[in-house]
Amino acid sequence: MTQPLAGKNVVVTGGGTGIGFGIAKALAEAGAQVALAGRRVEKLQEAAAQFTGEPTMLTHAVDVSDLKSVEALFGWAGETMGDIHILVNSAGINIPKRSMAETSPENWEKVLQINATGAFYCMHTVLPQMREREDGLILNVSSIAGKRALLLGGVAYCASKFAMTALGSTAALEEQQHGIRITNIYPGEVETPILDNRPAPVSAERRSKMLQPEDLGAAALMIACLPPRAHIPEIVVKPTVQDWA
Repeated sequence: MTQPLAGKNVVVTGGGTGIGFGIAKALAEAGAQVALAGRRVEKLQEAAAQFTGEPTMLTHAVDVSDLKSVEALFGWAGETMGDIHILVNSAGINIPKRSMAETSPENWEKVLQINATGAFYCMHTVLPQMREREDGLILNVSSIAGKRALLLGGVAYCASKFAMTALGSTAALEEQQHGIRITNIYPGEVETPILDNRPAPVSAERRSKMLQPEDLGAAALMIACLPPRAHIPEIVVKPTVQDWA
C-alpha cells in the first residue's frame, strides 16, 4: 500500500471526534504522523486508539481560544514531531439557543473565540515555520454556513464561519508567495456530535442522508496529496440530499 504522506507531520485541532478525526484518520492511513488536539484528553486518547496503523497517532490537549495553550501545543509538536507540514483547523462549536433573540453576549463570544479566533491563533503560530521552509498546507474546516447565512446555523455560528472563510481566503493570497497553500472546506450537513446542540432533535432518517466524517477525510486527503504547484482555494462538500432550511 502506497503512503503518499509518509514523512509529513500533521496537527488536527478538534481531532478527537467528528470531521477532525475523519480527516486525521485519512491522513494517517496515507502515512502521515498525526497529532490529535482538543479540549478533552480522554476523547483524544479514545480516538487515537482507534487507529492501529503506523506511525501511531499522538495526542495533546489544547484550548484553541487561549493563545498560550495554542503556543504550548505547537511547542510540544515541534519538539515531538519536528516541522509541521499540515495544519487542520477543525475545532468548532455551536449552541442550542442560536437565533439573534436568544443568543447571549457570552455565547456569542464563546462561539467566535473558538471557531474564528482559534483558527487565527493556530495559523498565526504555525505560519512562521512554514514561511521559513517555503512550504505548508492549512485546511480550514468552515461550513456551508460560512458561504451563505442559514437559519439552521444561527447568528453566532454563521458569523464565526464567515470570519473563518475570510481569514483563510485572505491569508491564502498573502502566503502563496511563500509556497503555502490554504484551503477552506465547506461541508454541508455531517453526522457528528455537534448535531446534539441543535435546538430540535435530528431524526435517524435525516442523519442517514448526511455526510459522514470519512467523506471529509477523503476530500482532505485528495487536497493534501496534490503537488506543491496545485492549490485548491475552496471546496464545497454536501450530501446528495441537502435540506437548506
